[in-house]
Amino acid sequence: MKKIFVLALLAISFAACQNSAKSTTDSSTTVTTGSGNEAAVAAAGEEAVMNFEDENYDFGKITQGEKVSYSYKFKNVGKSPLIILNATATCGCTVPEVPKEPIKPGDEGEIKVVFDSNGKMGMQDKVITVTSNAQPSIASLHMTGEVKEQSN
Repeated sequence: MKKIFVLALLAISFAACQNSAKSTTDSSTTVTTGSGNEAAVAAAGEEAVMNFEDENYDFGKITQGEKVSYSYKFKNVGKSPLIILNATATCGCTVPEVPKEPIKPGDEGEIKVVFDSNGKMGMQDKVITVTSNAQPSIASLHMTGEVKEQSN
């Protein structure tokens, strides 16, 4: 009797898994991030693709206390609108600013970044992590250079 009960339970579980797999083959879904932002995720091959001109920027040598600004230019080479959900940096000395509006397929955009070298010394590699509905969904940008001591 126990064997029949266990087999019936397994059969029901297997059937339930098959039904849930069929229902997830929708052409698009909506993803909600922890910050409340929503982005439509397109079907495979139809998603947005963020293509950066250059993911690395070397600002060279600067004096402590200087601010460096740079714009990372990109193009949406995918087939869906590109929505940037978030951009964060490795520390508070680096502040990214992202476009608020979706970037249409074929259009270009930029992520503006300001690095404040106040209190920094030596070689710096600041990483800006960009989260979007693109494929892949996370991109890493690097701002590197050397901060020299301020001469009095």
